[in-house]
Amino acid sequence: MPDDARPWFQDNEFWEDFGPLLFDGYRIRNTPSEIDKVLARTGIASGAMLDLCCGPGRHSLELSRRGFAVTGVDITRGYVEEARRKATDEGLSAEFVEADVREFQRPGAFDGAISMFSSFGYFDELHDDRRVLRNVAESLKPGGRLLIETMGKETVARNLRRRHWYSPADKPGTLFLVENTILGAWERVELHWIVVRPDGTRSEARLLIRLYSALEMASMLRDAGFSSVEVHGDLEGNAYGPEASLLVAVARK
Repeated sequence: MPDDARPWFQDNEFWEDFGPLLFDGYRIRNTPSEIDKVLARTGIASGAMLDLCCGPGRHSLELSRRGFAVTGVDITRGYVEEARRKATDEGLSAEFVEADVREFQRPGAFDGAISMFSSFGYFDELHDDRRVLRNVAESLKPGGRLLIETMGKETVARNLRRRHWYSPADKPGTLFLVENTILGAWERVELHWIVVRPDGTRSEARLLIRLYSALEMASMLRDAGFSSVEVHGDLEGNAYGPEASLLVAVARK
């Protein structure tokens, strides 16, 4: 169980236990396609890229393979070390920094930045999310772009399932229970996860993620210093309408 004295996202045991499910074979195989779409949405063809909350580096490494100068930032030491090992093994020059994204800033250093896989909105206080966006805006060159891929408040409201079990395709015999609870005035969603493995071992965790509507996200990005914001319903660039599966915001400095 995660240590209740720390925020869930700073609990190394959580990431060790759930990492194999979060970063399974399907997501690894899908990474090149995701980066194709990220580059299409942002229009960035080369240069320096910042990967916020990069985890074990799947997007950072793919960008590095394509010739980008990449900096991945994550607070989880084990993931940063894993990403560094993978970069070394492949002879890639990607840089990985163990840091809190509320603190990380390199003024004018990057052509683009990404925040993928609903890794935005983990903090207890709203002003911390705003602080992250201001840091990114400061770290981008003029005209630089930030892409955020996350769960939109509207899509969660439409698709929310109170409780469901499933078995991950790449983990036969593993059962994964997900329970979802909306907190406050649709401010955050609490995700209660339980995984039961074929050998009988069991892990449990509770996550809290702040929810933003498309309007709230766009307004917050403009307040952080971005000059324009586009909102899409998926990485393919479809409209953020009734069929949207994600909230994808592309902001230009």
